[in-house]
Amino acid sequence: MNRLTTSWGEFPLTRFPEDPRDPLRAWDASDEYLLRHLAETDTDLSGTVAVVGDRWGALATALAARRPGALAQITDSYLGRRATEENLARSGAAPDAVRLLTTQDAPPERIDVLLVRIPKSLALLEDQLHRLAPALHEGTVVVGTGMVKDIHTSTLQLFETILGPTRTSLATKKARLILCTPDPGLHRAPNPWPYRYALPADTGTVAGRTVVNQAGIFCADRLDIGTRFFLKHLPTGLDRARVVDLGCGNGVVGLAVALAEPGAELVFTDESYQAVASAEENFRTHAAAGRTAEFFVGDGTAELAAESVDLVLNNPPFHSHQATTDRTARRMFTDARRVLRPGGELWVVGNRHLGYHVTLRRIFGSCELVASDPKFVVLRAVKRTGGPARRPDRAAAAT
Repeated sequence: MNRLTTSWGEFPLTRFPEDPRDPLRAWDASDEYLLRHLAETDTDLSGTVAVVGDRWGALATALAARRPGALAQITDSYLGRRATEENLARSGAAPDAVRLLTTQDAPPERIDVLLVRIPKSLALLEDQLHRLAPALHEGTVVVGTGMVKDIHTSTLQLFETILGPTRTSLATKKARLILCTPDPGLHRAPNPWPYRYALPADTGTVAGRTVVNQAGIFCADRLDIGTRFFLKHLPTGLDRARVVDLGCGNGVVGLAVALAEPGAELVFTDESYQAVASAEENFRTHAAAGRTAEFFVGDGTAELAAESVDLVLNNPPFHSHQATTDRTARRMFTDARRVLRPGGELWVVGNRHLGYHVTLRRIFGSCELVASDPKFVVLRAVKRTGGPARRPDRAAAAT
């Protein structure tokens, strides 16, 4: 466990879920820069302070020790929210020290200090600035922070066109601050999010349907090519099967199964509040009248009982913020095995070079190639322990 040192004390911080083998810290130089700036400028924190995009709660935990007038954290990440809860408790903060909000919640009505951790998604930043702008006033202190590689001209333009005049600080330890002066009278364009688009013609049962994407979802303005390939090779014969769309994004994969398999029971889960909101709206819009499904924002399949699922469909991310890693995919595969019934199957789509077949063989004992093209593979792993269970028909997987 690493300790963040600030002007207000030292704080033991971890990511969530905590993994002693994970070398990545729960903060970086941009968090340190922002906290140092607030202390050196003696920023008045007696009003309402909103912290946006605080990845693992480092900012909220440090600021809670300063005892501001009111402190709210706004995040799209369930894992980030859980990390914040645990880091606050570890620091000895009161249970109500921070108001934990999601990107789907209404923001505070008035914000006196707005702190923005620049997200990887420019779309999510755009959406959040639009949503927060009405709560700002002429005296609001607005400070953004991020690593130099994450702050571009387009980033500064969003602050400038949505909030007001913007400048940047000097870089320190490859981190930079964004300093913005809100202009309540600024004429800004309408918020373009959520975004809607029609699915391509080669996507089976969902072809031509218009889907909604909240900001921040991977490939928020179009269908990503991995999912497009996956939709061509989904299993069939799923009558009465319980199917999980794990890391569902906008839920297109699960929706395709729901439309093709009227008897299947669907579960959508993702750690992003924006993603699950999109998946639920798309399902309500396109599924048959009276059709139901379960929707969870959470840590993988943690909400599901062991051996309660027949099929898991997964297009795992291979980035954790800016880090390229298969850690998330490995956790998803392990989670999937836990909830699968004996004989149940995990179907995965991924880039060929990621070598998911090696990881799946390690976890499941075997792995079968279902389909491939020059860029992607669809893999199938079966939970072999115990007796047989219903197995999806692979007829649709022929290439």
